[in-house]
Amino acid sequence: MRKLINLNQNWYFKKGSLIPEELNENEYELLNIPHTYNGIDGQDGGADYYRGDAIYVKKFERPDSEVVYIQFDGVGQIAEVYLNNELLGRHEGAYSIFRFDITDKLKDENLLVVKTNNTANETVYPQMADFTFYGGVHRDVNLICLNKEHFDLDDHGSPGVIVTPYVSGELVVEAWVKGGDKFEIEVDGIKQAVDVDKEYIQTKVVLDNPHLWNGLQDPYLYTLNCKLYKDGEIKDKMDIIFGIREFKVDPEKGFILNGKEYPLRGVAKHQDWLDIGSAVTKENLDRDMELIKEVGATTVRCSHYQHNQYFYDLCDENGLVVWAEIPYISKHMPDGKDNTLVQMEELVKQNYNHPSIVCWGLSNEITIGGGAESDSLINNHKELNDLCHKLDKTRLTTMAHVMTQDTEGTVTQLPDIASYNHYYGWYVGDTSGYAKFFDKFHSDHPDYCIGLSEYGADANPKLHTNKPKRGDYTEEYQSKYHEEVLDFINQRPYLWATHLWNMFDFAADARREGGNIGKNQKGLVTMDRKTKKDSFYLYKANWNKKDKFVHLCSKRYVNRHEDETKVKVYSNLDKVALYVDDKLVEEKKGDRIFEFIIPIAGKHHIEAVSGEYKDSMDIVHVSEKDESYILEDTGAMNWFDAEEQNSDYYSISDTIEDLMKNPESMQIVVALMDKISQQNGELAKEATNNASLAATIGGMQLSTILAFGGEGITAEDIKALNDTLQKIKK
Repeated sequence: MRKLINLNQNWYFKKGSLIPEELNENEYELLNIPHTYNGIDGQDGGADYYRGDAIYVKKFERPDSEVVYIQFDGVGQIAEVYLNNELLGRHEGAYSIFRFDITDKLKDENLLVVKTNNTANETVYPQMADFTFYGGVHRDVNLICLNKEHFDLDDHGSPGVIVTPYVSGELVVEAWVKGGDKFEIEVDGIKQAVDVDKEYIQTKVVLDNPHLWNGLQDPYLYTLNCKLYKDGEIKDKMDIIFGIREFKVDPEKGFILNGKEYPLRGVAKHQDWLDIGSAVTKENLDRDMELIKEVGATTVRCSHYQHNQYFYDLCDENGLVVWAEIPYISKHMPDGKDNTLVQMEELVKQNYNHPSIVCWGLSNEITIGGGAESDSLINNHKELNDLCHKLDKTRLTTMAHVMTQDTEGTVTQLPDIASYNHYYGWYVGDTSGYAKFFDKFHSDHPDYCIGLSEYGADANPKLHTNKPKRGDYTEEYQSKYHEEVLDFINQRPYLWATHLWNMFDFAADARREGGNIGKNQKGLVTMDRKTKKDSFYLYKANWNKKDKFVHLCSKRYVNRHEDETKVKVYSNLDKVALYVDDKLVEEKKGDRIFEFIIPIAGKHHIEAVSGEYKDSMDIVHVSEKDESYILEDTGAMNWFDAEEQNSDYYSISDTIEDLMKNPESMQIVVALMDKISQQNGELAKEATNNASLAATIGGMQLSTILAFGGEGITAEDIKALNDTLQKIKK
């Protein structure tokens, strides 16, 4: 009978590429799996980020079994696996399950060696993206012990049995077997047996009054008991968990689940945690789900790669609708097509039975890293799209387009549905850009379903201000930004899904910004999952109507220099009373956001109350600004904010569109764009033939363009450029 033997304990590890013929324990570090060798250096923003080979070694005894497979749930990013000095095989891709049949290669005592590699190459995705590419054996390793007759384990990590359920109650069950003479299934008290005369079996069962998987409200799951017999004896058995639901996406009404409108409003997430990187445990993933449920999301985008099976299981059990995708991201590699197809086949076959998954993501921001839609890029997407529909006729395909992707581009509407990543109000312009872009797209393409796959603003919880503005990395600006974007989203049911970027801060070792290098800080929760930023509670007030609460914002903004200060409260209750030093100041009725202005002098205890729910904080009036709340000057852009500018003349605060109206300022902009494009890809050249990109750049302030200028644009260059523009009258 099938048995799992977990091999997570007692591995020997060291960096390097030499495959040992025997184990010298003194040369290695003893540790347990899951493990990554970038848990620290891939998150600190330093020059120590190791991208190279590492060796993992494990000794184990031969199990008593007719057939033995070894299964790896994830090895980053390329794995070569050796058993007793013989190469079992190679796997390319960090995030999917792969297996080897080791039956004939086992000895009484066995030496298992895994060589991992996360160096840059041109064939295995991902290679360019705003997150850390962790190396290591970062998910579970198991031996699967089987009889000679068993469910097939040789097809891209598939479980060997899939169920296609319909709301009518009909279940189509497909199984792939090795040997056996009878296949038996049981579900909801119904048994059925099928004779086995070939390796592929298909049968159908009909359930009376099927209980539907209905999202957060009722994520009901069925269990299909599968047994494989030989001469009346059970040789293999396993349980397949599945759910019955139907869905569709409407260009006006958005997502529809089981015949009812079901707005998909939620978050995207990366898998990593502070200091442990991608080597997360079930306890870590349980905490992630707990926080996602608390905020009230109905959907999660598992970006930008296949996530741990355990997390998809949690989504099934808790009713989260999932966008699952492969790491075909940022930069199309002509020699990487085969790898995208393999990773997609693994994603679909390994996750087919999860009712939470409704779409397969083909790629993310694929034109950002060098730009145009080449024939190679287009054909790659067409093959991926066709592959998804061949493997799975029940789900949709989708893409996440970079904000500069031409709305009329060939790949824009290639998948069944699509979404855009947009950062109006953070990288570009202000939040009014969302309505302008999406309403125009919807008007121009009324029959196509469009969504918002990324939006967000970075916030370092240590940074605070009473006058938030774009780019200050304060908790207050992140809150203001999300208030505005939420208003836009709530008024547009046609958005088939919206996924906030991001649920959690995550590692991006190349980042040097926001007072916390090596991190992307757009999360609602910090990377250690210990601090919920104020924006977390804004979304909880919008989405979670069940768990009543009151939250005072800016609690970490203790030392305040203004004589009057704003006190903001988020709540899903309809009225909030504010007390200062135990005295009632005011009670307000409202919806989600409650604001009060109070004078301050000295120290004050503030309490927000709504019935039995309350929250409190202490603030102190100080004579000077607390400099610890202000982002340290990096020497690149921050100096500009403090300078007086003559608004009758041009400056780097003006948009590209406005600067292009004057011949003198236009000449400066064209020269600058040429310089930037020579250093950073094809941005300026592509804008000439890309209406969407040209429009986006036109709405950007020149200061934003300069922020992307790279090392070739210095603070001195920026100041000189601004001085020149200040001499050109509007």
